[in-house]
Amino acid sequence: MELQFTIGGQEILIHDSIFNLWLVIIFLSIFAFIVNKKIKEVDITEEPSGFLNAVEILVDAVNNLVRSTMGENNMSFAPYIFTLVCFLGVSNLVGLIGLTPPTSDYSVTFSLAMITFTIVQVMNFKTQKGIVGYLKSFTEPFAFLTPINILGELGNPISLSFRLFGNVMSGGIIMTLLYSALGYFAPLITPVLHGYFDVFSGLLQTFIFAMLTMIFISGATE
Repeated sequence: MELQFTIGGQEILIHDSIFNLWLVIIFLSIFAFIVNKKIKEVDITEEPSGFLNAVEILVDAVNNLVRSTMGENNMSFAPYIFTLVCFLGVSNLVGLIGLTPPTSDYSVTFSLAMITFTIVQVMNFKTQKGIVGYLKSFTEPFAFLTPINILGELGNPISLSFRLFGNVMSGGIIMTLLYSALGYFAPLITPVLHGYFDVFSGLLQTFIFAMLTMIFISGATE
C-alpha cells in the first residue's frame, strides 16, 4: 500500500514497494531478535527444537556455499551473504501474500548491487596494496584495454541490479494482467503461476544474486 502525507505544504508519496521494504526489514529484525533469544536460552544438553534446527540448516547451507565458492579464507563474508539471502528471499516471496515485492523497485536492487560493488572495490584496493596497484590493475593484461576494464567494472552493478529487478518486476506485471483478465476465475489458475513467479523464480534470483556477489568479491581478493 502507498503512503501519502503532507509536510510543510509539500506532498510526499511513499511507494508501496518502499513501504513493503520496511515491512521486510522489520520482520527480519524481529526474526533475528527471536532467534538470538532462543539461542541464548537453549540448553546444550537437550536436543534443539525444530525451529532452531531449521535456522541451523540455513546457516550451514550458506556457510558451505560461501566456503565452496569463495574459499575458506573468505568466510568472513558469510554473514553478509546470509543477510543478503534472507533479505532477497523474503522480499521476493511477499508476492504470495499480495504485497508488491521490494525488489520490483529498481532503487532497491541498485542499492544492493552498489553495496556489493563497494565491497569489491575495497577488497580490490586492499589486495593490490594501495592506490598505485589498484589503478594498475585496470591496465592488465594490456594498457590499451584500460577503458574496457573500467567499463566492465562499472557494468557489474548495473547488470547485477537489472537482472534481479527485471525478473521480479516482469513476474509482477504478468500476474497483475492475469488477475485482470481472468476475473473471478483467477483463483483457479493463478496459484500455480504464483508458485513459479514468486517461489521458483524468486528463490532462483536470490541464489543468482548471491552467487554473482560471491564471485565478484572472490575475484577481487585473489
